[in-house]
Amino acid sequence: MSVRIFAGNSNPELAREICAYLGTDLGHARVGRFSDGEIRVEIEESVRGADVYVIQSTCAPVNDNLLEMLIMIDALKRASAGSISAVVPYFGYARQDRKAAPRAPISARLVTDLLTAAGVNRLITMELHAGQIQGFFNGPVDHLYCSPVMHQHLDSLGLERPVIVSPDAGGVERARTYAKRMNSSLAIIDKRRLAPNVAEVMTLIGDVRDADAIIIDDMIDTAGTLVSGAKALKDAGARRVFAVATHPVLSGPAIGRITESEIERVIVSNTIPLSSAGRACPKIKVLSAADLFGEAIKRIHDQNSVSSLFI
Repeated sequence: MSVRIFAGNSNPELAREICAYLGTDLGHARVGRFSDGEIRVEIEESVRGADVYVIQSTCAPVNDNLLEMLIMIDALKRASAGSISAVVPYFGYARQDRKAAPRAPISARLVTDLLTAAGVNRLITMELHAGQIQGFFNGPVDHLYCSPVMHQHLDSLGLERPVIVSPDAGGVERARTYAKRMNSSLAIIDKRRLAPNVAEVMTLIGDVRDADAIIIDDMIDTAGTLVSGAKALKDAGARRVFAVATHPVLSGPAIGRITESEIERVIVSNTIPLSSAGRACPKIKVLSAADLFGEAIKRIHDQNSVSSLFI
């Protein structure tokens, strides 16, 4: 059996970094468009009997990247690949994991069903917005965490009296993990969501006076929650405010809000490539998750433990 790595067009730089860690070349595939916009995929090398890993973040343009991945997987299945693992650094539609309103879809389940129908045997992803999505996929799921990379950078900042802050009640478990690792206290921002992408900070639970506050979240979309949370922390007496988020979605007014905010630094990973405006923002620091994905692929192929990466 041999390992082959293929990638769509969503995040080619991350795919190349993963290949560099594994000491292998990126597979040859032509992923383009017909003149009317239809996705065209052609695998340009034999994959018969191989363990194939397809790297594709379902970030913007979300639907194009999702369909591109599904078509590539179908092509690999029909080319007699031995097994196909979908490596989805950022799993789009993860915020639609339940019926939040009458007659609403559960889109995260639909996406996992599409992956199964296309021919995926295993799903490898990072920091799902809702952990229960692992149960939507009828096969092995390796749910990776970016915390080892983030901790290393946080340790280098020389923080004084750090306090880990969860931006909402749903993120307390994630924040508690960071607080335990850093031997720091925990605070929670109680917010009320008025509409999608619109949140109002209500109450800060915990003491952040004269502390370096670190907001921990899985993603930053429009940055409304993040910026209002940072203001609440500053109003409560925090000395400095940092933010850590695995997925830099950064849509709409996010970059402008971060630039004008009281946040000193926003630390993100490269699960989603930054726009030119994001790369130009001096407050945003990007860390690579490539080694984590590369090591996970290596351990899966060698049938070794993946969970021991996070011990």
